[in-house]
Amino acid sequence: MFERIKNLVIKEFIYYFREKRTVFFLLATPLIQIIVFGYVATMDVNNVSTAIYDLDRSSESRELVRRLESSGYFTVKRVPASPEEVRELIDKGDVLCAIQINHGFGRDIQTGIGTDIQVIVDGTDSNTALIAMSYVNTIIGKYSRDMMDARIKANVWSLDLRSRVWYNPDLKSRNYMVPGVIALIVMLTCLLLTSMSVVREREVGTMEQLMVTPIRPLELILGKTIPAAIIGYFDMALVTVFGVFWFSVPINGAVLLLVVCTGAYLLSVLGFGLLISTISKTQQQAMTATFFFFQPVILLSGFATPIETMPEVFQYMTYLSPLRYFLIIVRGIFLKGVGVDILWPQIVALLVLGTVILAASTLRFKKRLA
Repeated sequence: MFERIKNLVIKEFIYYFREKRTVFFLLATPLIQIIVFGYVATMDVNNVSTAIYDLDRSSESRELVRRLESSGYFTVKRVPASPEEVRELIDKGDVLCAIQINHGFGRDIQTGIGTDIQVIVDGTDSNTALIAMSYVNTIIGKYSRDMMDARIKANVWSLDLRSRVWYNPDLKSRNYMVPGVIALIVMLTCLLLTSMSVVREREVGTMEQLMVTPIRPLELILGKTIPAAIIGYFDMALVTVFGVFWFSVPINGAVLLLVVCTGAYLLSVLGFGLLISTISKTQQQAMTATFFFFQPVILLSGFATPIETMPEVFQYMTYLSPLRYFLIIVRGIFLKGVGVDILWPQIVALLVLGTVILAASTLRFKKRLA
């Protein structure tokens, strides 16, 4: 039995590394994906094109503009001379944000009188607009506190607010996104390899040859899934090392726990890949079905949007996504450094889901061969 499985595994690896395109897909594609997603899949907003409409032109207003520019979040592109020009700049998309500093701003700051600053943001991209407004409010709030510091200290009492951010002190969205991208890359690679390997045997006519040999269906399944699992582990290690050293994403937890949890994750992924192979007649159908399955899984995993914001019926559907559980695990190990005592519900869920899916896929595969 083990000899037959070993021969099947060797046969799969020979096929994978026989064609240059397959080697490129297995080795280069994960690196390209982690680079692209690592730089692009970020919710940080920097260098927002900004127009400053300064009606006060005081030293206080110039200091505020300096702070906005030095923050790195805003880049002053235009200095309009009228409200009409401000509107035209936003309408044309030349700037995303416009800040109007009214007359008497400096005087009101000095005397402690409340003053207004008008912030106009292009809300076409609501996410970027909300983040930009948050940045403006933070910078202006800090400026106001600094300007009023002496006055506050002169009061009988003062409130000292000290905020602490755990696990991601710099609030870099890349630290949150890169571990998720690693999980996506491993899933896509293993899904494609597993779903297309069995169909390929049917297309080239070698499935019938395999069936007349002493090979059992279970041995054939193991011979097809073990190479995909090995390559999945290799890609996991490759993109993890790249994410840690290239993007400086911290990994605060146990690497061994990550390896074990990846195995539970691959159990589910390989099961779904095998299931796709049983319902596909050609490699083209298998690839189409893989991406048809892959996209909803991403959306239902909480990769980019919180599960809590989804409609209730879709929140229940997320429990069928192995990516949901592995994202919690991989981000918990990378950023929080937590262990089995915290992650055991997700590990158990992956094992149960993987066992059920793999068992169902195996039964369907045997029925298809019969």
